[in-house]
Amino acid sequence: MPSPRISYVDPDTVDSAMRAEFERCAREGTPRPESQAVRAHVPATFWSFANTWNDVFRNGVADHSIKELCRIYVSRSVLCEFCGNQRSMKAAKAGLKEDDYSDLINFESSSRYDERQKAALAYAEAITWDLPAGDELWARLHKHFSEPELVEIGYFVAITMGQQRWLRTLNIEHHQVLAGTDGSMAPGFETMDALRQSKQAADYWAKVAPKQSQAAE
Repeated sequence: MPSPRISYVDPDTVDSAMRAEFERCAREGTPRPESQAVRAHVPATFWSFANTWNDVFRNGVADHSIKELCRIYVSRSVLCEFCGNQRSMKAAKAGLKEDDYSDLINFESSSRYDERQKAALAYAEAITWDLPAGDELWARLHKHFSEPELVEIGYFVAITMGQQRWLRTLNIEHHQVLAGTDGSMAPGFETMDALRQSKQAADYWAKVAPKQSQAAE
């Protein structure tokens, strides 16, 4: 595995509050501890992200499972493997299945998603790919979501897109900080050995460039 471009802060060197958050990351994930070990170089950055993730992603006014689908849509679009190989445990408990992630790039033509989910994913698509956001999109969004929900989903997509575009440059990988836990890891990525094997598979998702990337070039 390549070395991270920015070193990890050792969780044993931080204060008790930050250490507790590291342990939560290892236990529950999203985020996993490696990305927070980079942010921990600047405690304000560490806590800004931790608090935003708790208030806007794990909690908040919009349906958590919809935000989780949008998060992985961004991962599949910008090819952030670190984020794309995590799953929300909260969304899984609410009924989101692994198969629900499979058609995200082609969500409009998929039968896996209902109209509300498709509207949110179209919102994520417009933000991620700088697509026109005209009256048709906004009529669709207002049909399915309240204005507070639209604020939260839009803000969340923007935050996670920026973070994922950054994280994909850092060469960080799972199971390198507080290793030995598998909280929030996608199936087939629970250990370092399993992760290596999954990444070598011919159908590994990050080996297939998203269709929009060609249109965006």
